[in-house]
Amino acid sequence: MSLFGKPPCDDCAILHGAPTVSDGAARRRWTLVAAILGSSLAFIDGTVVNVALPAIQRDFNATTADAQWIMESYALFLAALLLVGGVLGDRFGRRRIFVIGAALFLLSSVGCALSATIGQLIAARAVQGIGAALLVPGSLALISATFPTAERGKAIGTWSAFSGITAAVGPVIGGFLVEHYSWTWAFLVNVPIGLVLLLICVMRVPESGGNAIRSPIDLAGASLATIGLAGVVYALIEAPARGWMAAPVYLSGSVGVIALAAFVLVEWRSRAPMLPLSLFRERNFAGANLLTLLLYAALGGSLFFLPLDLIQVQGYGATAAGAALLPFIAIMFLLSRWAGTLVDVFGSKLPLVIGPVVASAGFAWLAVPSIGNSYWTGFFPGICVLGLGMTITVAPLTTTVMNSVGPERAGTASGVNNAVSRAAALLAIAVFGLVLTWVFDRQLGAALAATHAPDDLLAAVTAQHQKLAGIVIPDGTSSSLASAVKHAVGMSFVAGFRWVMLLSAALALLSAISAWVLIAGKPKSD
Repeated sequence: MSLFGKPPCDDCAILHGAPTVSDGAARRRWTLVAAILGSSLAFIDGTVVNVALPAIQRDFNATTADAQWIMESYALFLAALLLVGGVLGDRFGRRRIFVIGAALFLLSSVGCALSATIGQLIAARAVQGIGAALLVPGSLALISATFPTAERGKAIGTWSAFSGITAAVGPVIGGFLVEHYSWTWAFLVNVPIGLVLLLICVMRVPESGGNAIRSPIDLAGASLATIGLAGVVYALIEAPARGWMAAPVYLSGSVGVIALAAFVLVEWRSRAPMLPLSLFRERNFAGANLLTLLLYAALGGSLFFLPLDLIQVQGYGATAAGAALLPFIAIMFLLSRWAGTLVDVFGSKLPLVIGPVVASAGFAWLAVPSIGNSYWTGFFPGICVLGLGMTITVAPLTTTVMNSVGPERAGTASGVNNAVSRAAALLAIAVFGLVLTWVFDRQLGAALAATHAPDDLLAAVTAQHQKLAGIVIPDGTSSSLASAVKHAVGMSFVAGFRWVMLLSAALALLSAISAWVLIAGKPKSD
């Protein structure tokens, strides 16, 4: 899932789902409501928790690595098990798996809110990710199975519109609850939605699927993907604190790489793989997924750190930080229909080159602001340019993925592209955290030395370096000295944040190059 609602190809996963079951108009309406609520749970969680991270870090006295794990434990299981979740629905019944996913998500949300330690919170988030892996594909499959083809387009439009609204208001409402009450409300906000969802599913949503003749479940592939991603992510997140040669780091990294290599081998030989590698023989499909990997790594990885910069360095409240990205969402919402016509006019290649180039300019613009810049002159222009670039890209990207394979494999292709976007963000958060920490540590010493603070204060601050901008100035420090030290910490974070944004800009440019090289141009008309 992207940070702003649907990842690429979600709508197509609906269009190419399972056969429609016969049902009344009332049940179809209730199924659409259930799908919207189920998607809303995942969308809200993907945005609100980001805004809540500074408050969580402060309350638990946590490091930035801990904050990364709060996001990564969720994203890990969602990315690794997303494709399996769809297969489970086909095999055992879509409503049944959807309800199990919603119940898991609901219970784990309560577990997150009740967590007394950072470890408990991370564990609860992992369970939440498993629930989301069952919930997200199920919401799409239910619409496909319940609505006939003639009515499906309207249902998709309604679902997409409400998804856009959720993406817009979720961070603002969540930020308000975090700022004025507690970070626990970032998770408790899921409870009333989840309870209503479960009631609707039990009372009104028909069952579909449950065909035992369908393809077997790729348990080996799912296990290897989870182990591989977990090992690599653990090594990347923990290396700054422990060192690359620490046994847990290099062992987990080695196991992760071996597991991912084994995953490729297993998927290549499997009769029913969760990731059909044969799809990548099609050049347009391979190019579209390489673009997705690079561009969504830039988006997901960089914007994980944007709320930390806005709240911990720039001094924004959680509500303002949640609202900061509204221009991005508004641009995508208002221009998405126009962007959908670009492929018909220009073909896929040109928009998939221009869009990432524009997004790259947006990322680069976000590297400009220092401490104290106005939102309207500092962050707003970059966010708008980034939103325009993503708008130009997303619809043509989805169309390219779906057109690169036959109709009988369109559902699988969309699922693969969806999973690639989520795995990209998962890995990028870990890599970008490594880069930001490396720059921060090298800037902090010189910046603190310029404050001429006493040695005991310097020692107290540098001992907290793993918190990055979340460093707490010791009580009893004079206001002028505390302000100088806080500015030094903030500037050190800004230096690392700039590296992250410029790296994101480079990844976006690489995605444009991949489209230029691999995506076919518009066929010449006779």
